[in-house]
Amino acid sequence: MFEALMIRHADGATTTRLEQVDPASLPQGDVTVEVAQSSLNYKDALAMTRGAPVVRHFPMIPGIDLAGRVLHSDDPVFRPGDQVLATGWGLGEKHWGGMAGMARLPGRWLLPHPAGLSGRQVMGIGTAGFTAMLCVMALEDGGLTPASGPIIVSGAGGGVGGMAVMLLAQLGYQVVAVTGRAQLQAYLTSLGAAEVLPREALAPTGKPLEKARWAGGIDVVGGEALATMCASITQGGTVAACGLAGGMALPLTVAPFILRNVRLQGIDSVMCPRPRRMTAWARLARDIDPTRLDSMLHDATLAEVPGLAPRLLAGHIRGRTVIHLTNSK
Repeated sequence: MFEALMIRHADGATTTRLEQVDPASLPQGDVTVEVAQSSLNYKDALAMTRGAPVVRHFPMIPGIDLAGRVLHSDDPVFRPGDQVLATGWGLGEKHWGGMAGMARLPGRWLLPHPAGLSGRQVMGIGTAGFTAMLCVMALEDGGLTPASGPIIVSGAGGGVGGMAVMLLAQLGYQVVAVTGRAQLQAYLTSLGAAEVLPREALAPTGKPLEKARWAGGIDVVGGEALATMCASITQGGTVAACGLAGGMALPLTVAPFILRNVRLQGIDSVMCPRPRRMTAWARLARDIDPTRLDSMLHDATLAEVPGLAPRLLAGHIRGRTVIHLTNSK
């Protein structure tokens, strides 16, 4: 038996509780992993507090990230004892996820543990850091360099935004962080932000084009903030969009794209192809600042996670929460 958080839905209510689970109940897959760490993401918090539509079927073990040791493998790529990680691919949504002592999943979802990073650091990075790196790579694909000019990052107080600030600063970019929490200014400055702006900096004005201020942007909010960001990018700049907390509608015109040659690049970290994943994790292992990374991390036990989920949704948690799992019994 192993310990797991289990989301159940009955009589119109969604509950998340610790349960003892029989390994025979694990879903299909060709690799079984003893999970050492997971992490708490915004999507995990939504799954645990609201259930559907994040959770596609019940019961469900949350956790879109996991890191641990291979126990059994029918995949020739992996052998027992290998240290591995997984993010996305429907973990915690359609397939039992990482907030459990064990997981079984397809080998093609797994990546080898990056050299030079501890398990805690790997899950501290997790989907948030992986998504942030995909955004940085998209800006680079658009031709941006530190010499291009300042880069704006929305939602900088969250996991993805904070990781983006840290990575961009480490790579030499001038980073402008936007947050709705004024108390995070010192924290964001410590991650490398050269300037911290209030959320109102990306408030809509109704203009098809704003003053050109930033060479590029990383948006984790969506909605009006993304529209204003696109309208404020300089000639030939790029915006990488990876979130929708501010809404799925995008109220903007074509003006930034046809008058300033702005590029809007969507980022999908869930179904990202394996070669791109490998490149991103190699970059993370190389480019991450371990001191700044460690300053972002909080630790939690599996039992503490249900209480942390609503606090994360309410914006009361900054940085990244690493979950340390109980060993299989």
